[in-house]
Amino acid sequence: MKLVFATHNKNKLKEVKALMPSNIELLSLTDIGCFEEIPETANTIEGNALIKANFVKNNYGYSCFADDTGLEVASLNNEPGVYSARYAGPENNAEANMSKLLNNLENKNSRKARFKTAISLIMNSEEKLFLGICEGEITPDKRGGSGFGYDPIFQPNGSKTTFAEMTLEQKSAIGHRGKAVRLLIDFLS
Repeated sequence: MKLVFATHNKNKLKEVKALMPSNIELLSLTDIGCFEEIPETANTIEGNALIKANFVKNNYGYSCFADDTGLEVASLNNEPGVYSARYAGPENNAEANMSKLLNNLENKNSRKARFKTAISLIMNSEEKLFLGICEGEITPDKRGGSGFGYDPIFQPNGSKTTFAEMTLEQKSAIGHRGKAVRLLIDFLS
């Protein structure tokens, strides 16, 4: 089965491909010739995932799934949330985003946070939604050289390491995206 994952993000693609069974041929936006920027105009993570999946289905005709992920920090009224990638500006700069978040947490007592991934699947004219959540906290400083985005400052509950200090397999086993992708795979099986 061919299935499009609506992303240009090589890190996300690598994470998801590692979990997919061999009977699913995963294609990226690049693979189908989609190079335009798909607008993410919803005010929820779930809404943005649906917008992206619909865009591919309507413009390219493929069965498709798309994800959107946000980091929600309780003491910051769940910021950055839907604006996680653009928290410090439209450049999607991970270093700037982490610096802004750490700065905004300086006088806060709680560093409780969670990552949430929503995956929207459009297949055979049906829409399905899968959610993966990973609870944790924001560390005071960056640790680790793996991963991407906020991984160097997010430490999942029950772990002594940040996502950026974990292998891809370790992160996928407990992480938000891995949880959502496993729900997607269970549905496809």
